[in-house]
Amino acid sequence: MRAARVVANIAVAALVLALAACSTAPSKRAGGFYQDDGPPERAPADLASTPDAVPRIEPFHPYANRPYNALGRSFTPITDDRPFRQRGLASWYGRQFHGNRTSSGERYDMFAMSAAHPTLPIPSYARVTNVRSGASAIVRVNDRGPFKPDRVIDLSYAAAVKLGIAAAGTGEVEVVRLTFADIRAGRYETAAPPVLPSAPPPASPPPALAAPVAPGPWSVQLGAFSIAGNAEALRERIAVLLEQNAGELTAAGAPRVERDGALYRVLAGRLADRAAALALAEQFERLLGRAALPVLRP
Repeated sequence: MRAARVVANIAVAALVLALAACSTAPSKRAGGFYQDDGPPERAPADLASTPDAVPRIEPFHPYANRPYNALGRSFTPITDDRPFRQRGLASWYGRQFHGNRTSSGERYDMFAMSAAHPTLPIPSYARVTNVRSGASAIVRVNDRGPFKPDRVIDLSYAAAVKLGIAAAGTGEVEVVRLTFADIRAGRYETAAPPVLPSAPPPASPPPALAAPVAPGPWSVQLGAFSIAGNAEALRERIAVLLEQNAGELTAAGAPRVERDGALYRVLAGRLADRAAALALAEQFERLLGRAALPVLRP
């Protein structure tokens, strides 16, 4: 029992530290994303066509749904299956946080259809609709934030591109939670009707900037370190595992270390598209028992 309490206390402490880190995150630019953050240097050509998250009934995270404080405000996450609807300003977060741990413990993937919300359950699903254009997307909520009073949801970069707000940085949206009842009934399969704006839009709204187009080789990131020796040690361990499991990850090739600014990334594979990289990442996760992320590399 004492050991169980110690483990539980450590987990709670880790969550508190994670939320504290969120509360001290850099301030946002006027455009909507954090200072030193922004879109990826290279993005898939078809990012605006990224499929919606597929809703499924998942158990709530044991620690990420407890009341917490951030930026001097108190938040009490929802822990039941009640409906939820909210309208306000959405922003997005990108490359600065790509690969970092979210409040759920999962790693943030800016090319996935995910979002951060202050109080929706982790994990849960929501349909987010751009009130100006009617564009909508289903996202999986797996992180906390934003904590500024004028923001209601932080979208992944892919979700922001799909909703047409990536170029502007922010956009007015409506967030509708998909409850367990909605998921069981399949009501999410039909797109929600466009939400009419409270004021008529300008006669000729400026066209949104296109998402960066940069087709290129995809790889799987197996780790990222600030110390080169740590990255090399992981590369060597993975190389040994691949030799012991020859034939299971034929697309992986030899693991390698690439320097990216202050980080040393351990990568595997050079694949033509993100779907192939996702499949390889899942194989690595089963083999290594650790998170693996598809990344677009030069």
